[in-house]
Amino acid sequence: MNKPSEIRTLLSTSITSLKQNPENLHVFIEDGNIAATAATGNLSFEYQFTCVVIITDFNTHADNVIVPLLGWIAQNQPELIENPELRATGFQFKAELLNHSTFDLEIKLKLTERVKVTEQQAGLHVEHLPEPVFSDDVNWQLFTNGVETPWPPTT
Repeated sequence: MNKPSEIRTLLSTSITSLKQNPENLHVFIEDGNIAATAATGNLSFEYQFTCVVIITDFNTHADNVIVPLLGWIAQNQPELIENPELRATGFQFKAELLNHSTFDLEIKLKLTERVKVTEQQAGLHVEHLPEPVFSDDVNWQLFTNGVETPWPPTT
């Protein structure tokens, strides 16, 4: 899994207090699942998991964590902010106020990683796929039963 390491790197390089105190950043996985199909000869799969980020003794505003994470999510798990259902539960947090200046912050992100497995002469090749990029600037041609249908629909 690559995304938890990416998140660790993002936070440890973009937040000053974590640069100074890297031991305050903890990243681990909960509720992992492997989604695979029964397709013959296809070993490709998807990791599905909750990435848990805990920052202990944090002494700056939570915005300093949330904003970089939102930027990372927009690039690496965009459905967490684009899909209303996932938006409701895909990015959760809780905090424990330790005193007047520090708190522990726990963040849970529901993430996926697609893994393509192909057979090659030397054996199996495993490739972690990037998130698909969808563009609104695409001109679609829609064919229904061999007949072109205007897209987007016109009224």
